Amino acid sequence: MSKRYLVLISRIFIVLLGVAALLFFANVCAYVYLRPALPDVESLREVKLQVPLRIYTRDGRLMASVGEQRRIPVRYDQLPPQLVEAFLATEDDRFFRHHGVDWQGILRAALANARAGGIRQGASTITMQVARDMFLTPRRDLKRKISEVYIALLMESEFTKEEIFSLYVNKIFLGQRAYGVAAAAEVYFGKTLDQLNLAEMATLAGLPSAPSAINPVADPAAATTRRAHVLGRMLELGYITRPEYEAAKAYPMESRLHGPAIEVDAPYVAEMVRSEMQTKYGDAIYTAGYRVYTTLDSQLQLAATVALRTGLLEYDRRHGWRGATAKIDPGALGTPASIDEALEDIPLVGGLRPAVVLRVEEKSARIYIKGVGPVNLPWEKIAWARRQLSDSARDRAPQRVADVMAVGDVIYTVGSTPDRLQFVQVPQAQSALVSIDPHDGAVVALVGGFDYYQSKFNRVTQARRQPGSSFKPFLYAAAFEKGFTPASVLLDAPIVLDATGSEQAWRPKDNEGDFFGPMRLRDALAHSRNLVTIRLLRDIGVEYARDYVTRFGFEKSQVPDDMTIALGTAEATPLQMVTGYAVFANGGFRVTPYWIDRVEDPNGKVLEQAHAPVACFECAAARAAAAAPAGAAPLAAPATAPVAPTVTATAANGTGPVVMPAVARIDAGIAGLDSGRFDGHTLETVAELAPQVLKPQVSYLIADMLADVIRRGTGVRARVLNRDDIAGKTGTTNDQHDAWFSGFNAGLVTTVWTGFDVARSLGAGEEGAHAALPTWIYFMHDALAAMPRRPVAVPDGIVTARISPDTGLLAGADDPNAIMEKFMEGSLPKAGSDQNPANRNRMNDGDKPLF
Repeated sequence: MSKRYLVLISRIFIVLLGVAALLFFANVCAYVYLRPALPDVESLREVKLQVPLRIYTRDGRLMASVGEQRRIPVRYDQLPPQLVEAFLATEDDRFFRHHGVDWQGILRAALANARAGGIRQGASTITMQVARDMFLTPRRDLKRKISEVYIALLMESEFTKEEIFSLYVNKIFLGQRAYGVAAAAEVYFGKTLDQLNLAEMATLAGLPSAPSAINPVADPAAATTRRAHVLGRMLELGYITRPEYEAAKAYPMESRLHGPAIEVDAPYVAEMVRSEMQTKYGDAIYTAGYRVYTTLDSQLQLAATVALRTGLLEYDRRHGWRGATAKIDPGALGTPASIDEALEDIPLVGGLRPAVVLRVEEKSARIYIKGVGPVNLPWEKIAWARRQLSDSARDRAPQRVADVMAVGDVIYTVGSTPDRLQFVQVPQAQSALVSIDPHDGAVVALVGGFDYYQSKFNRVTQARRQPGSSFKPFLYAAAFEKGFTPASVLLDAPIVLDATGSEQAWRPKDNEGDFFGPMRLRDALAHSRNLVTIRLLRDIGVEYARDYVTRFGFEKSQVPDDMTIALGTAEATPLQMVTGYAVFANGGFRVTPYWIDRVEDPNGKVLEQAHAPVACFECAAARAAAAAPAGAAPLAAPATAPVAPTVTATAANGTGPVVMPAVARIDAGIAGLDSGRFDGHTLETVAELAPQVLKPQVSYLIADMLADVIRRGTGVRARVLNRDDIAGKTGTTNDQHDAWFSGFNAGLVTTVWTGFDVARSLGAGEEGAHAALPTWIYFMHDALAAMPRRPVAVPDGIVTARISPDTGLLAGADDPNAIMEKFMEGSLPKAGSDQNPANRNRMNDGDKPLF
């Protein structure tokens, strides 16, 4: 080699070395200049993604997701390998081989852009994209680009590739309010990541470049083109085979939005939770990723929803057909696509699907159901539809289909299969159902109306209505504290109550208009006799009764200051009524209803855990005995206390243990209440006791009398459940404006109300036994299916004696008509004489002002 060449090579080397030194110096200077402004990448370990509030049942089933951004954080090991490859193919195929900056990619992009005469290909790696999205502004300039490089290099030195990729797929915006791949899978396909096919994965991987413009909902054609590009890159890189490529490319593009994968329909409770959480934590609940586990039982909530809707549909059908919901021009019914378009604005309501009549025959109709298609509707499904004339009157029965509907009429249907299909209408009446555990007040099921999205008014918590006769047990309990017994006899006969100075006298009566003369209180409550209750209230005093009922959780201001409270003219919500009846179910304790069991942060840390005061008579007796002076008589504990074993299992989403009854297991095919959650409590295991507001003996006697309501009184329909451990009371207000039923056993208390939001009559014959009790029966049939017999426990201090059914007095040994009755110790009637001052059969009741 000549000396000339050596000089040339040395000069080139010196120049390159100088350039390298210059670049190094420039790099150092740039780093020194930018370093103060560069973020601490270690902070990424504490990054808080905006995750919506998610609300679950106590057994871990999703009820609601509340927040502006839809995001479901996932770990790297939860990502399907093909999904990872799809993103690598389109965004950064050398991700696992470079150190944050892909110099080969930069060179390749520079050459491609030079050939194209403009920017056609980017060189940002996935790490650089994370750096940009997490730390930098969208501004495009040299300083930002250099900062992006430095941050990427710093990230690669602090995090594994898997950690960086997880940040990327959880943070990235993919259109339609979806942030992260898991949320996008749910939004566009209604699936979890493990359910996606190759075509769907490629669709998601194609979104980052223009998520708002080329997503499947905004532009299915553009999404299909972009998916083909991703699949082509995967084929080119050897990630998929040619047959896989062809099959995925030909796969139809789904182009509709999907909601969160809601597993349990409980929107009224979800709103109660959202409101309570916002009060405690503010607007952070929408982004901080809180997880709230409620007290709801998923199976009981489903049973409650079905029961309430069934009861309302049956009520509605009894009152006739009001006509088509809307009318569609028959000319718009040519093709399925045109029919779907015509039905697009007709909503689903409470599980009812809208349909349009396509053809009418003499005894059948051809209808098109939204989301289902064309179906034949036979005459037996239509024949019920007599025209409604008023709340209590219907027209003659229809003779042919044309008497009911015509082509183009929009009607509603319910039923999942043709053989179960029913022709119905959206009810105008409303209903509410709430069920709680009497041991601590946990709400296990709550439905505030027929359809939350039709009416967000929560009738369980917001509707104050008159409870009618279902209020009577509280007054009877007040009377028992004053010496009355189930055997006390009062007169069931007309009464005139005249207030001083009033122009009109009040002449209360029973719905039936008949009178039975002297009646024992047990019979009077079973048959809901108004006039007996009025005399009972007169004897104990209105003011005493108003004060007494506050023990059950009612406010005194809700109770009128007059004798009408004997007929249930107080105003109460269904939640207050179920709370009051829980006192009879648990032995005299007032529990406080609650619906949030625990709150967790995104990492599973428990922020709050409910510790509700518990009804536990044995605990109360033990504490009282410990605090009592030597020689004092102990409190009387229940003689029986059945215990159901429990098992501990893991919640469906793997977040923690859930206590379930051994009899119910965790089986989607078995309904039943967690009936043993609070059995077997001891003084040591109960942190706080619920206040005891009734003597256990008074509580038991009322519960026993309410069992007679079902055995032989106004609630006799409930005998269809074939349970001997249930009790309850009907309630009806004037002109049938409100219908109620509240009932229980020792493990579950449920209240049902039915009426109109704007008060009007439910119609003749629509008392509590007819308009509310069927819903209660439907629910309790499922709720008690897996619950063993749970009668209210009999406390010490209850005695049984033979009495005369006519006088309520102790019967002689030779009385063939004697019956058995229960009393508190010390309150037995005397043989042959009046058993207490209240046992007065007076005919003259107008001797003093009563208002």
